[in-house]
Amino acid sequence: MKKYSMETAVGIFIVIGLICIGYMTVKLGNVSLFGDTAYPLYARFTSVAGLRVGSSVEVYGIQVGSVTSLSIDNEKQMGIVGMKINRNTAIYDDASATIKTAGLIGDKYVKLDPGGSGEVLKPKSFVSQTSVPADIEDLIGRYVFGDVKKDPGKGTKQQQ
Repeated sequence: MKKYSMETAVGIFIVIGLICIGYMTVKLGNVSLFGDTAYPLYARFTSVAGLRVGSSVEVYGIQVGSVTSLSIDNEKQMGIVGMKINRNTAIYDDASATIKTAGLIGDKYVKLDPGGSGEVLKPKSFVSQTSVPADIEDLIGRYVFGDVKKDPGKGTKQQQ
């Protein structure tokens, strides 16, 4: 009788372990078993430098999705950013997207202003208004090598 109780305990332990491994695989792999909890959106940018797959997508500073793909639109000569947005986040057709940097030299992310005066964007739609901020590395390089044009009217007192 003692032999069977030990085998039963080991069997239960192994089954619980396999269930835990399966659960962690689904959660860490971002696999959805009961329907998709996000919908795809796209945006075209003139430059996607520093952005990568897995970067966050934020609305009002709250992460509402992630970047799923980066590709090139050969027709319009722009970069296409594919994003997955949480289902409970509404993005409207007057929304705007900007690529931002977290901190001074941090990772890049997509900042969405969801709009609100138009219709809700359907899955696989494009965010029409996009902008890319100035490249800080390019600006520093210009300043260091003296390529920045100085405006005499700014920062100095004008004599009368």
